Amino acid sequence: MAGMPPRSRRDNSEPLIVQAARDRERHIDQVTSYGYFARRGPKRHVTVTPRPLRYWQYDPASPLVVTLTVVAVAAWLGFLGSRDGGAAAAAEAPIALGLGLLVVVVSTGRFTVSDFAVSTEIAGLRQTSSFGVVPLVLVREVVPGGPPADWPKAKRRGGWWPGRSRLSVRHLDPDGETPKAFTVWVRDPAAVADALGRPLH
Repeated sequence: MAGMPPRSRRDNSEPLIVQAARDRERHIDQVTSYGYFARRGPKRHVTVTPRPLRYWQYDPASPLVVTLTVVAVAAWLGFLGSRDGGAAAAAEAPIALGLGLLVVVVSTGRFTVSDFAVSTEIAGLRQTSSFGVVPLVLVREVVPGGPPADWPKAKRRGGWWPGRSRLSVRHLDPDGETPKAFTVWVRDPAAVADALGRPLH
């Protein structure tokens, strides 16, 4: 996890929707200046050294994805075995298992907080840049655990894994008005809240 530089003050006279749109682009520039494995530092071709990312963590493929992949591989090998015999299924097994492993690997996600926004990236979709970007100027509240009852329905980012705690984030839509929320399972809730500019109390 990278260090967390202090957030700069914003011009309060600037419309929130304008700040959010600008910060979304700045976030993408900062995040894509690093490879998927952020600990290795900026990409070699980057001419201007980007600021360190405030926080990142890798989210393995969800248990659902893993289960469906295992079922698909088993079903395919079972079908081949019943149609062509055990020898054919055994010959196909390395390819089927390799493809299944590839699906799991490219389904790995990264939850990232830059100086400007928070987003989720998927290993297999890196060429499409970040998605689910929420500019930090739109973040309104961060609480440990599940979202309070009076919050809007929260989207789930990532899934539960051992050693992680649930964190809920309330924010505005890019229009600067519509309330939204999401939950995420993180290694260090306090560090994530600090990175989002809304320390836990």
